Amino acid sequence: MSINLNDPQFKANPYPVYKRLRSESPITEVALTRKQSAWLITRYDDVFAALKDPRLAKDRLNALTSGQKAKQPWMPAMFKPLTRNMLDVDPPDHTRLRALVQKAFTPRFIENSRDRIESLTRELLDRLQNSRRMELIASYALIVPTTIIAEILGVPVSDRHKFHRWSSAIVASSPSGWEMAKAIPYVFLFLRYIRQLVQSRRDRPASDLISALVEAREAGDKLNEDELVAMIFLLLVAGHETTVNLIGNGTLALLENPSQLEILRDDPTTIVTAVEELLRYDGPLALATERFAREDITIAGIRIPRGAMVHGVLGSANRDERYFTDPDRLDISREPNKHLGFGQGIHFCLGAPLARLEGQIAIANLVRYLPRLRLAIPRSSLRWKRGAVIRGLNELPVLW
Repeated sequence: MSINLNDPQFKANPYPVYKRLRSESPITEVALTRKQSAWLITRYDDVFAALKDPRLAKDRLNALTSGQKAKQPWMPAMFKPLTRNMLDVDPPDHTRLRALVQKAFTPRFIENSRDRIESLTRELLDRLQNSRRMELIASYALIVPTTIIAEILGVPVSDRHKFHRWSSAIVASSPSGWEMAKAIPYVFLFLRYIRQLVQSRRDRPASDLISALVEAREAGDKLNEDELVAMIFLLLVAGHETTVNLIGNGTLALLENPSQLEILRDDPTTIVTAVEELLRYDGPLALATERFAREDITIAGIRIPRGAMVHGVLGSANRDERYFTDPDRLDISREPNKHLGFGQGIHFCLGAPLARLEGQIAIANLVRYLPRLRLAIPRSSLRWKRGAVIRGLNELPVLW
């Protein structure tokens, strides 16, 4: 099927296309660029299985033949350190890298962050009490997770807009040569910034996560230099992009479903199940990040050749009528709700508990502090971020 994953009309509402794919072509090949394609997996059971399938590698080099490697699209040399992050490697490297940072995201640590997230969201909303309008993404949804992840890592909070601007440009770039070329200045600035942070922690260690990672690097071979830079890059980008979109998409979904918004207003304790439903209904990731077939594999009767890029379509799996009752209806009391919003398997989102907590507090306080919240522009005027994997709004103007 001819599908442009970056087409504005498709981005505005991809769910009818997903429904058709599940029915007519649950495993389908789409063009990403003139020279590159990917296979989309759209049914819940198939996506769930693919995310745990060892035959699908995260590291492209572990899947390609020597001939295929020779035909790969050009990649600027400065991008290569970024491929050493734990999201894009396989065991045993993935196991080693994840173990190093997992200690910073324990349940106790997440719970200890609650008071800080509460105070931050209330401070932001207090500033708005005399206003009647705001752009919710820049004024609220973005500030909460960028501030929290900056404080965890030890990045100056004043730099949060800077690293968000760089990460947005990089995440939105496609794998075509021109699109990647446009992202080069942002990659250069981001990597230079991270290397400066690393050097400052070597000179003056502190009680933050970057200092802990630098110490692990200095202690031996647990992290090489590229892995250290890539880890900080990943934590900065993934540590806020997902939550920004969770808060933005979730608020939009509630505004478009006033009966559900009223339930949440009347009973704030429903926020836990509400956030799970918002993750299912219109989650922050449209696709799982890419995987590559290590061999010829067959899924739902369709042969996917060795070396092919594969994406599990999380947005489609989470609306699969074979798995969820009335999947196109927002039901903030839905239970059970085994959505795939944060992925599955060994690459399940490390920061999911933190994102959940940030989403719960940010949305609950927004609903509580700003009565009669509503969209300031028609829904059709909203614009969605570029990039096949990410699903999020550029802006969300609201009134109250």
